Amino acid sequence: MREAEVKRNTLETAVSVKINLDGTGKSGMATGIGFFDHMLDQIAKHGLIDLAVDAKGDLHIDGHHTVEDIGITMGQAFSGAIGEKKGIRRYGHAYVPLDEALSRVVVDISGRPGLVMDVAFTRAMVGEFDLELVREFFQGFVNHASITLHIDNLKGCNAHHQCETIFKAFGRALRSACEIDPRLDNAMPSTKGCL
Repeated sequence: MREAEVKRNTLETAVSVKINLDGTGKSGMATGIGFFDHMLDQIAKHGLIDLAVDAKGDLHIDGHHTVEDIGITMGQAFSGAIGEKKGIRRYGHAYVPLDEALSRVVVDISGRPGLVMDVAFTRAMVGEFDLELVREFFQGFVNHASITLHIDNLKGCNAHHQCETIFKAFGRALRSACEIDPRLDNAMPSTKGCL
């Protein structure tokens, strides 16, 4: 099983993440931000990743430190769980609709951090969640998971729907990229011989 557990403690947050890339989509989220818990659940469910996130942060200020540090810690846990990357498909993509909204997410487990995100949310907040923090979460994740990630919201007028399609598509694209390809026979999916 490709599993990892990472704890990150700073003066602003205390974050614990457990991840199993070969799971069934079980999740347990306690971030203090209800909508963000809902989005993290989407990653687990649609990625078939067992994911537990426990975070205590300075939410009396705002959600920025908490969301960013969860992204960092999840990225570290992902990196630990994926291991040497031998035999994985490496690339994954998904298109996910939700009513009028449609998003596309493309993943490369490349060993190189990179985020390209083209999303114009139709409003700034969903509940108590600042949608500006979606980028902060994914930036923290890619920096520490060392993946390349392209996120495009292609359509949508409901910000909740826009955001949810992004997180669902991310889960599905990540699942596809992490899958073991039996035709690779445990080889490295790169002409360089390393990722």
